[in-house]
Amino acid sequence: MSVVAADDPAVSGERVDPLAPARDRKSMPTAAVPLTTPTRQARLARAAVAALFLTNGAVFFNVVPRYPQIKADLGVSNAVFGTALAGFPIGALLAGLLAGAAIRRFRSARVAAFGIVVMTVATLVIPFAPNWIAFGCALFVVGALDAVVDVAQNAHGLRVQRLYRRSILNSLHGVWSIGAVLGGLMGSAAAGLRIPLAVHLSISAVLFSVVAVVALRFLLPGPEDAERTAEAQGLPAAGSRPAARRSFTAPAVRLLAVLGVLAACGALVEDAGSSWGALYLSGDLHADAATAGLAVVALQAAMTIGRLTGDRVVDRFGQRTVARAGATLAAAGMGAALAFPSVPTALAGFALAGLGFATLVPAAMHTADELPGLPSGTGLTIVSWLLRGGFLLSPPLVGFVADLTSLRVGLLSVVLAGVITVVLAHALVNRRPA
Repeated sequence: MSVVAADDPAVSGERVDPLAPARDRKSMPTAAVPLTTPTRQARLARAAVAALFLTNGAVFFNVVPRYPQIKADLGVSNAVFGTALAGFPIGALLAGLLAGAAIRRFRSARVAAFGIVVMTVATLVIPFAPNWIAFGCALFVVGALDAVVDVAQNAHGLRVQRLYRRSILNSLHGVWSIGAVLGGLMGSAAAGLRIPLAVHLSISAVLFSVVAVVALRFLLPGPEDAERTAEAQGLPAAGSRPAARRSFTAPAVRLLAVLGVLAACGALVEDAGSSWGALYLSGDLHADAATAGLAVVALQAAMTIGRLTGDRVVDRFGQRTVARAGATLAAAGMGAALAFPSVPTALAGFALAGLGFATLVPAAMHTADELPGLPSGTGLTIVSWLLRGGFLLSPPLVGFVADLTSLRVGLLSVVLAGVITVVLAHALVNRRPA
């Protein structure tokens, strides 16, 4: 492992307050971390939490390719089916704020692992839903469980990251993306082979429940703050005067709001590819169906690559620097693609947007989790909840602008998200090379 220096309390022995103004943090001294190698326990825990990320991504995306069959079985219109689909994000929003309390009560390892098991069981209700209301209620439960599991697995991933004393969270999000692709391929194969939905989801439930339960055995034991230094927890170091413990102070609330906006910007960019990419290519650019589907593939593939390689870049240049550079790249790339519309430029624009925003959500989560004085999981829970809000509000926002003008203008939201990220990225915890 290379020597890393940081102004991050999880990396540097010297406490740095994330609530301090960015100009003050830039002037703080940098402390190098001694050359260390992750312990066997840390390596096993990283593999286990990566398995949870992969499984979480695969569970729900097993269902998505079966939507055409589910819609046909229910015999409903597009509008009614879309209303039922809203159950997932609504459930996630309503239950997401409960994740912090669940983590403090049962610990992140148990919440993430057993939450995935319960989530797979909830998907088994979908094949037997007699009407669209029951289907929407099933998605509501799945979305609620997914939100809690998402916070718990990120909280545990940050515990492992503190043991590694370098960034690993981006790669974990990259593994989630791989899981989503894996789940989508499983669902598509099951649909192509005409495997009954109940049989397909039963196989998925058993497979991923076993993975989650086995992973639990290798996750980190002990309380959520076990890996934090005394300074990082807001506790006095030996021989020092007790530090005043802070909670939801005005600076903390403001910073959480900024981090939530940054996370929502990441959600908006990701949704632009999944919800509107194919429509833009097929409508405005008259691409065939196969080519139009490449928009979301380009964005997700680039985002996955960016996350799998992002940890080394973040360790080298810092989260703040990488977020600003990535947002600039995404805004410039999508702006150029919209200014000179064609199928190749559009695909390149979506790819640059995915690559540029690959590390933003993990960075916002990490900074929120390091806020001093908050109960374990609280900052992470709030930012994750605001992220879900971004996924819920993004489609109608872009659709409203597109109806008033055109989808080409609506996709300028990606450029706007890049500009906002450049302005607000000062809130992110930064790391600097020694």
